[in-house]
Amino acid sequence: MSKAMTSFPAAGVREWAATLIAWLDRFPLSVLLLIFRFSIGSVFWHAGLTKIASWQTTVVLFQNEYKVPLLPPELAAYMATAVELTCPVLLVLGLAARLATLPMLAQTFVIEAFVYPEDWIEHLTWASMLLLILTRGPGALSIDHWLARWFFGRR
Repeated sequence: MSKAMTSFPAAGVREWAATLIAWLDRFPLSVLLLIFRFSIGSVFWHAGLTKIASWQTTVVLFQNEYKVPLLPPELAAYMATAVELTCPVLLVLGLAARLATLPMLAQTFVIEAFVYPEDWIEHLTWASMLLLILTRGPGALSIDHWLARWFFGRR
């Protein structure tokens, strides 16, 4: 078998892989950020809706199961619910999105450290999405982006 015949399939695979990688490199980060904003926002939003569906049950959970240190159970329940019903809305809209990630990251840390440490993989996923939004911003598909363009002439 000639050298040209044995290298042909490998060269084709290399070209195909290079083309695929080049195409993937052009995928807009803003689309991923939008997906992450919706994904993590829905996790927190649904948790907040569950809490307000039965407030007495929520308070009992904070008294008996969650046991957040240093805070009275009712105050912890109010704080968690407030974060879960306000920050996801801001995050999904991309309005003060970086600011909205901070209480959600704090709540994720508290849940991981004091409530459900065995669910660290899920919490790491949440934190990863929130940290990407915090460090890269909400992307071009956000109110923050449009406001920055309007106020500062940024692209």
